Amino acid sequence: MDTKPDRDEVAETFAEISRSQPLSLRTSREITVAVMGAGSRGQTYTEYGKIFPGTLRVVAVADIMKSRRDMMGRRWKIPYALRFGDFHEMLEAGRKGRLADVLIVSLPDHLHYEAAMKAMLQGYDMLLEKPMARTERECRALLARQHKTGVMVAVGHVLRYSPYFRAMKSALDKGLAGEIVSIQHQEPVQWAHMAHSFVRGNWHNSKASTPMIIAKSCHDMDIMRWLAGRRCARVSAEGGVALFRRENRPSGAPVRCTDGCPHEAKCPYSALNIYLRQRRHLYVFDLPRDCAPGRILAKLRTTDYGRCVYDMDNDQPDHIVATLLFEGGATATFSLDAFTPWGGRRTRIMGTMGYIEGDGTTFTLYRFDTGKSYAWSFRPADEGNYKDSGHGGGDLQLIRDFLEAVDTRDFGKLSSSFDASVESHVMGFACERSRLSGQKIVLPD
Repeated sequence: MDTKPDRDEVAETFAEISRSQPLSLRTSREITVAVMGAGSRGQTYTEYGKIFPGTLRVVAVADIMKSRRDMMGRRWKIPYALRFGDFHEMLEAGRKGRLADVLIVSLPDHLHYEAAMKAMLQGYDMLLEKPMARTERECRALLARQHKTGVMVAVGHVLRYSPYFRAMKSALDKGLAGEIVSIQHQEPVQWAHMAHSFVRGNWHNSKASTPMIIAKSCHDMDIMRWLAGRRCARVSAEGGVALFRRENRPSGAPVRCTDGCPHEAKCPYSALNIYLRQRRHLYVFDLPRDCAPGRILAKLRTTDYGRCVYDMDNDQPDHIVATLLFEGGATATFSLDAFTPWGGRRTRIMGTMGYIEGDGTTFTLYRFDTGKSYAWSFRPADEGNYKDSGHGGGDLQLIRDFLEAVDTRDFGKLSSSFDASVESHVMGFACERSRLSGQKIVLPD
């Protein structure tokens, strides 16, 4: 007599978690949005309304760069009266009533705290780009005000909204790896990205922006806390600036790459090669890729982007190793590494019943009881719409969930509560204190 093969319940569960959520959304109304900061993040988040018309409409914008606010103004046909040069002007205009249903705060990092604190008093639900603030004290003040006002605040922790990390989290929650014992998580910053953003760029100085582990890795603190599913109790960290120091400046190198550096042709960090010849990152100058070379050279001669990477006032570490202890005894190790040829997070999770390893795009579950392995890869629910979505689909999925939460007034639609976002920021600040002091830091409840 024929017998049916034994069911592979793990395979069935794995197939279930592999179905990604659709990006499309039906809201009961078109949600209006005011945008503070029309740069890369502001443009990315509002693009959802163009992909799925009738869900989101930008009705006001604030940006100190006229070209950016006018570009968004034209794209969304925003009246000139609602195109503001400074976010304070937008807040002042909204004193007698909100300008939109929700607010997107995608300003430079050092302005997030002030803008969010004032906007909450005006009753705005908001999407607050990370990092939410520059100090732990400011993060706690934001949380206290959010509790007092009751507004909905979503933080731009986009990784946890990506199909990749959502599937990994589902596999853990369903017990496919058993109980978590330890996590290894790496963020490869990539050598050129480090030089552009954290040596020459806006985040090169921790005092003027935020510490590296917050500016770049509050995503990773959030992901590790989320995957572990428990409060972080204690952290310790080490790291520093290994390469980008004045004592490592080659002999004869001038202050600027444009001043006839004898090492320029062989230097991997040459500003002339990165910005002029390869024409990368020209958005920081508000220049198109096909602009005249002279316009790029003018920027390199007058901004930090043309300075020698060994002659900046940077203090952001180019390598960090942190250890975290979670309630219940699970541990995690985190490493940030600038000297890699690629970006994209790498994660390993050791459980009592299985092992998960992923590279930011795909991951594999290995089961100890059967010896079988199960691979996850991205299967978009909306054909084509994920194609150019940043952070593995996380950018647009965050907007989708945020709009649904606003429309239904259900905070639970958000993967991360504001409390959880504050907690992961506090973890990062604790790691920085440990790195600077050489001490283990116990986190308060």
